[in-house]
Amino acid sequence: YEIGGGIPDGKAFKAVQTGGPSGGCIPAEYIDVPIDYDNLIKLGSMMGSGGMIVLDETDCMVDIARFFLDFTVEESCGKCPPCRIGTKRMLEILNRITEGKGEPKDLENLEKLAENIKTSSLCGLGQTAPNPVLSTLHYFRHEYEAHVNEKKCPAGACQALSNYYITDACKGCTLCTKVCPVNAISGERKELHIIDKEACVKCGACVDKCPFKAIIRK
Repeated sequence: YEIGGGIPDGKAFKAVQTGGPSGGCIPAEYIDVPIDYDNLIKLGSMMGSGGMIVLDETDCMVDIARFFLDFTVEESCGKCPPCRIGTKRMLEILNRITEGKGEPKDLENLEKLAENIKTSSLCGLGQTAPNPVLSTLHYFRHEYEAHVNEKKCPAGACQALSNYYITDACKGCTLCTKVCPVNAISGERKELHIIDKEACVKCGACVDKCPFKAIIRK
């Protein structure tokens, strides 16, 4: 936990993504598993490029899968239909889910598409592209279900499914009111401010401006 300075702000370790964009996400419960080719494959990931990305409690696993799949969609050469078309269909589903437009059948469709792409793509890119999706569906299915069934992002990372809140750490400095482009924040100087959720456009300008880190998204 101390390597590279550890996780910022004391946040909880959630998962690690290994092997580059086509690798899988391994949850915290397997933190003591030795890193080698066989163990990573058993856990749904791979050694790949040797990269390792540490994810904390504020990272949404659905959005992480979407992020890596977006990369492989761009990198596809387009030669074989499973990779060229299949990964795009998967990305469309993930985009819908992170935007709060997902449906229960999307999870089953994601799994079917992923398995078909893995077994029928011509090269390694297509065969491994579904790994981020399959591994997060396996270990973090509850996050997918929260997005689809509750229209909620447990990590508070998906903008369309999150709201901004001002905590008691607010000092009433009024800086947030000055940067809000839609005047969605109100409050007197030196008093706790309030965000109008209906008016808020979720741009995040207030979070960046607040010197007391009193504004959170969840």
